[in-house]
Amino acid sequence: MTVSPFVPVEVVRSELGAALGDGVLATDPDVLDAHSRDQALWCPAEGAVALVRARSVADVQETMRFATRHRVPVVPQGTRTGLSGGANAVPGCILLSLERMTRVLGIDAAERTVTVEPGIINQDLKDALVPHGLSYPPDPGSVAISSIGGNVATNAGGLCCVKYGVTRDYVRQLRVVLADGTLTTIGTTTTKGVAGLDLRGLFVGSEGTLGVVVEVTLRLVPALPEPLTAVATFADVRHAAATVADLMASGAQPSLLESMDGTTLRMINAYRDVGLDADAGAMLLMQSDGSGSAAAARAEVEAFAGFAEAHEAIDVVFSEDPTDSAVLVAARRMAQPAYEHHAQSHGGGQLLDDVCLPRHRLPEFYDRLDEISAETGLTVAVVAHAGDGNTHPSIFFDTSDPDEVARADVAFDRIMQVGLELGGTITGEHGVGHLKRHWLARELDEGNRALHRAVKAALDPLGILNPGKMFADL
Repeated sequence: MTVSPFVPVEVVRSELGAALGDGVLATDPDVLDAHSRDQALWCPAEGAVALVRARSVADVQETMRFATRHRVPVVPQGTRTGLSGGANAVPGCILLSLERMTRVLGIDAAERTVTVEPGIINQDLKDALVPHGLSYPPDPGSVAISSIGGNVATNAGGLCCVKYGVTRDYVRQLRVVLADGTLTTIGTTTTKGVAGLDLRGLFVGSEGTLGVVVEVTLRLVPALPEPLTAVATFADVRHAAATVADLMASGAQPSLLESMDGTTLRMINAYRDVGLDADAGAMLLMQSDGSGSAAAARAEVEAFAGFAEAHEAIDVVFSEDPTDSAVLVAARRMAQPAYEHHAQSHGGGQLLDDVCLPRHRLPEFYDRLDEISAETGLTVAVVAHAGDGNTHPSIFFDTSDPDEVARADVAFDRIMQVGLELGGTITGEHGVGHLKRHWLARELDEGNRALHRAVKAALDPLGILNPGKMFADL
């Protein structure tokens, strides 16, 4: 890597500022500090020399050309809702924000595609598609605040992805500004296209380390049918996990299958009492849309009930009322705000993990979490996209107590180690960023690490794109 450790801010202002025009470049320390970090704990976020609030592809190109000339690190950013430190500042960097690039550039209802700028919020895109009878299924928990560009950067998933897939499954074409400012188009807008290597897939999930995505064309599906909803409660989360494993092994295709452990249920009720069963050890929230068939949806919900009862569910209830469904899904989406509320009143510390496992290993994983919680003496709450095997354990601790901070660090690492031991991966949708860069090197074998290094060297030979993050320990 040949990144320059420092470029005088006067050079940035006179050279880059002049090329960008008024209102694009900011160097005020308070502004830089406000834009220097995402939502992750324990990730450094100091040293930015400038913020570029790009309004156009040309702004991004000018920034990358300047960065290449002066060997300045660049940290691409969306709305900074990430949880791994991937959007955090590094010393001497330019923060390159795509937050202002929010336009829908075109909707092709006949081809079922939409082309957008990267700063558009996921929910805003969904709302824009409603009049056309179309839907973009990926729906991360941050759907109301995260950008499509950020979703592409981390290959975000969400609640509906158990049936409808993750971001990568919907990206048709990308326009990307490379490290030297070159603008290139990757992928096709057509349903099929196999000319050349799948560079589109390479850039999805690359976390701003290979190029800056400035335009995204996504495939769409017809508006999703209203689902039937079922809720099952259990005495413990292990029985809920066994239900998930058996249901999914049966070939079922629920459109949503989420899990919350008892600690999460109680935290949600404390945050905003929505009537969840605070005495339950776990709850499964399941939906089926039957791919438009009411009979198929009912059959799938009944199958879910059968598996839940076979695994000693305390109660199983159904609803065909869309209002009930919306309330239950909204309660599930309250998990992270509830965690934040709990953390603020219990020492301020929350470390959110993102381990994805084979579904049949979920019961064992929860057993191991109980052991980790007992050994460290810390509260661990778990919410999961259970149908995908994607778990989100949160570790709570007092940030003012060095011993608790150390134990939280141990617990976090232990959870990732257990995930790997059970055949899983260190991240299902949050990305590597800074937080898990050491662990990526442990998950990948040497051949894989060499391939990563070669790709990085080919696309970013100066090492200026988001250094110190995903590739740092490879």
